[in-house]
Amino acid sequence: MDRVSGKVALITGAAIGLGRADALALAREGARVYLTDVNTTAGEALAAEINRSHPGAAHFAPLDVRDESQWANVVADVQKRFGGLHVLVNNAGIVIIGTPESTTLDQFRLHQAVMSEGVFLGCKHAIPAMRASGGGSIINMSSVASHIGYPVFYAYAAAKGAVRAMTKTIAVYCQMNKYNIRCNSIHAGAMHTQMVEKATKELGMEMSSYEASPSGLGKPEDVANLVLFLASEESRFINGAELLIDNALTVQ
Repeated sequence: MDRVSGKVALITGAAIGLGRADALALAREGARVYLTDVNTTAGEALAAEINRSHPGAAHFAPLDVRDESQWANVVADVQKRFGGLHVLVNNAGIVIIGTPESTTLDQFRLHQAVMSEGVFLGCKHAIPAMRASGGGSIINMSSVASHIGYPVFYAYAAAKGAVRAMTKTIAVYCQMNKYNIRCNSIHAGAMHTQMVEKATKELGMEMSSYEASPSGLGKPEDVANLVLFLASEESRFINGAELLIDNALTVQ
């Protein structure tokens, strides 16, 4: 139970869904987890839940990933509170249904602000902290939407495509500068989360339709297991990769 023992992980969008599963998996395997979200009630409850099983292993702080000053404060606090930073999981995300014609400019910009600019800011501020800690692993949540066309998730796909591109550039940049920082992206298919359930209902569908499809519906724990692997030294030679976790959806 010590695959990431001694490591400090900062997770965005940690209160529910994939972020919550990531936090539980990392804490279970020995990491101290700094949880952030705009959902303060659920975030504080999760930190308390983790601390009951692993005293002192979790802390929650509110973070709007669109705000650079908040990012600077959070990264400074995680270094002061836990003594360093080794893992960043850029997980925060939103999805608003919209096609290329129906999506408004404000909706498009909101997706970019949360997921593209949010990842940009997270990496920008985490890299110096990770360098000071001797290196680390940046894990960016992209999506299968960056690989295949989903007209109703137009703005979401655009933002996730930016995450995919930034990940590769960051990996090469850190490697060239010998920072000992890896950066990889995860591209999940449909997972059983509140966000997917909400989007499915808005499209007039049922979650059972995903479960009945050939690829099926994954669990947050499926993604969390991959996050845990990328956070650990087991993946030390995996860098700049885009890891699909979609039960062959993108190759059908």
